[in-house]
Order: sequence, then structure tokens, then C-alpha cells
Amino acid sequence: MNGLGSSWGIYARIAEDLRAELAAGQYPPGILLPAEKALCQRYGVTRNTVRRAYAVLESEGLIQRIPGRGRSRPEAGAVPRYRRIAEDLRAEIASGVLGPGSALPSESALTRRYSVARATVRQALAELERAHLVECIHGKGRYVRRSPAGPTG
Repeated sequence: MNGLGSSWGIYARIAEDLRAELAAGQYPPGILLPAEKALCQRYGVTRNTVRRAYAVLESEGLIQRIPGRGRSRPEAGAVPRYRRIAEDLRAEIASGVLGPGSALPSESALTRRYSVARATVRQALAELERAHLVECIHGKGRYVRRSPAGPTG
């Protein structure tokens, strides 16, 4: 064991750590992220675990694969996939396609629609929740808020 908890889901922790390093500006566009082998040694995991972590970040649009070289952050101006999903749902809410009280498509449906990982969809939905456009009713799904709510709800 490597101190990261159970071996199941370690890729999510690695992705989380890399996401934080990207947010802190540690890897500007054009600078390669650590090689798979380096991350294997850093976390004491197999190459498949590291590849899975990188796949999550790629599906979110935070990094891109450069064949034969490695992975890097996309050039400035590129919109992460989760933001694109959130923008599309915002537009559907603003246009009335998704009216007040309407159920949003499920995570599974959005995952299929955009061909992204579930974590990417969850990040988009969390952004809409933080903006108080949608609310989550546990066990039921996410719905467009019936009335605007401020940060205190």
C-alpha cells in the first residue's frame, strides 16, 4: 500500500493532484507533464493506473496527448470540455428548452452525448449548481431551479 488509501480509485487521486498542479500553474501550455514512468514511481502504481488518471484529465480537456512526446496543457483559449457542457446546458436553460423545474439529462446521458468521462459531466453539473441554476435532489436527479436563489439558497 502506498498511503493513498485503497488501490481502487487511486487514479482519481492522481488526477486530483495533477488537476491542482495545473490550476497552480505548474505546467504552462507547451511544458510536458511528468512522464508515465515518473508518476508510477511517485505514486507506487502501475502504468495503467497513471494512464487512467491522464485519461480523466484528457476527457476534461485540461490536458492533451502529443503523440511521441507526452502530455501537456492545451494552448491558451481552449475551453475545457466540462465548461463546454456547462455552457450548452446554460443555453438550454436560458432559451427555455429546459424550463424551471425541468429535469436535466442524467449523468449517463450527458456522458454519452459528449463522449466524456463521468467526472467531466459531474464537474459541469457542479458548476451549474454553484451558479444556482440547478439543484440536486438526492435519489431523483438534477433540476432547473424554479426561482433564482442566491448563495444562501
